[in-house]
Amino acid sequence: MWIRIATIVVLASVPLVILASAAIGAYRWRAETAAMRRRLESSRTSGDAGTVDFRELDGLPGPVQRYLRLVLTDGQPLVSAVNVRHSGTFNLSESDDNWKSFTSDQRVVTSHPGFDWNGRIEMMPGLPVRVHDAYIEGEGILRASLLGLFTKAYLHDRNEMGEAELLRYFAETAWYPTALLPSQGVTWQAVDAHAALATLTDGAHTETLLFRFDAEGLLRSVRTESRPRMVSNRVERAPWVALFSQYELHDGMRVPMEGSASWDMPTGVQTYFRGHITHIDYELAGAATH
Repeated sequence: MWIRIATIVVLASVPLVILASAAIGAYRWRAETAAMRRRLESSRTSGDAGTVDFRELDGLPGPVQRYLRLVLTDGQPLVSAVNVRHSGTFNLSESDDNWKSFTSDQRVVTSHPGFDWNGRIEMMPGLPVRVHDAYIEGEGILRASLLGLFTKAYLHDRNEMGEAELLRYFAETAWYPTALLPSQGVTWQAVDAHAALATLTDGAHTETLLFRFDAEGLLRSVRTESRPRMVSNRVERAPWVALFSQYELHDGMRVPMEGSASWDMPTGVQTYFRGHITHIDYELAGAATH
C-alpha cells in the first residue's frame, strides 16, 4: 500500500516539475532573446535613411521592374526594420512527416542586414522546443533548446552558418521589398521573362538567389542550388526553395502572408516549414516606430 501511495505521489508531482521547468526555461529564454535583440540593434548602421525612387529601376530586368513597381510606391520611405509574428507547422523529420505546430516572432533590420527568429515548437502540450535562428553581424546562429533549458543543438559561425542565414535574410526580402533596390546593394541579372538572379554582398559573403515571378508580376519563389543545412549536427549542402503567396497591402507595400521552405533532394522535395504571418509591423526610415 505504501508503495502505491508513493507511486501516486511521484506521478502527481511530474506535471508540477514540468510546469516549474517550463516557467524557468521561459524566463531564461526571454533573457537570452533580449540579449540577442540588443546585439542585433547594436549592429545597425545609419544607412537605412531614404525613400524609394523608381528612377533607379531603369535598366533592371523586365520582371524585376514590374515586381518592384507593383509592390512598392514611388517616394515611400525605405524599410529600416520589421517585426513579424508567425504561426504554422514545422516538420522535425528529415525523411517522414512529423509536423508540429509553432509560433514565432522575428525582428529584422536592413542596415546592416540581420534578423533573429524566436520560435516555439510544440513537441507535445506543455513541452516546447525553443529555437533561435539568427544572422547578426555576419554570424549565423542556430540554437534549439527543450523547454529553454536543455540545449539540443547549437551551431554558430561566420562561414557556412553565416552563409545559410544570409540566404534566409535575402529570401525573406519579400516581406521588406525596399531592401531589393539597387541602392540597397542588390544587383540583378536577367534570366527570362519571369525570372532574374539577385546578388547581395554582406561582409565576406556574396549570395545569389533565383527570383521567379508569376504572370501578374508578383514574386512566387526564390531558389539557391547550394544552401548549407544541418543534418545530425553536421552541415551539408542542398538546393533550397522558398515559396510565397497570399499577398496583402501593408504600409504601402504588397507582401506575401503565406510561405513555405523546402529542400529539393534527389529523393524529392522535403518541405519543412509552412507558415502564416499573423502580424507585421514596419519601422520606416525617417518615421516613428509603428
